[in-house]
Amino acid sequence: MSSRSAKGSGPLKRWWLGLIQRRLNPLTLDLARSGRGPFSLIRHIGRKTGRTFETPVILGETADGLVAELTYGTGVNWYRNIVAGGGEVLHRGRWYRIDAVEPYGVDVGRRAFGAAARVVLAVLRRREFRLLRVAPIDAPSDPAGD
Repeated sequence: MSSRSAKGSGPLKRWWLGLIQRRLNPLTLDLARSGRGPFSLIRHIGRKTGRTFETPVILGETADGLVAELTYGTGVNWYRNIVAGGGEVLHRGRWYRIDAVEPYGVDVGRRAFGAAARVVLAVLRRREFRLLRVAPIDAPSDPAGD
């Protein structure tokens, strides 16, 4: 087995992630911006490019902040970017600044989502959760950098 397939970055995975990025993300971005549906929007700055990116995600809620389930692991760009430089999140029509990202336990991570999602997460054996410690902000930073 090659090291490439051992890392899970083979051609099929790259094709799948590309399909999601080109087809599904534009639809979910619109839903996240509208505040309707299950999607939130994470705005982050590229570690290498310095460009602003927006990524749709589904987040759970706790008294401590927002919870992300890392479906594709810790290697995805949005996650690596917020760990490296923070970011902002639009969740249910409100903007928040991401102040910290912390590992979060499986049981409490699943409980942050609704009952139906909790069952799906358990059946799919999702075990990677992160707590996003957030603070409300009046308006997001200007994505154009102006």
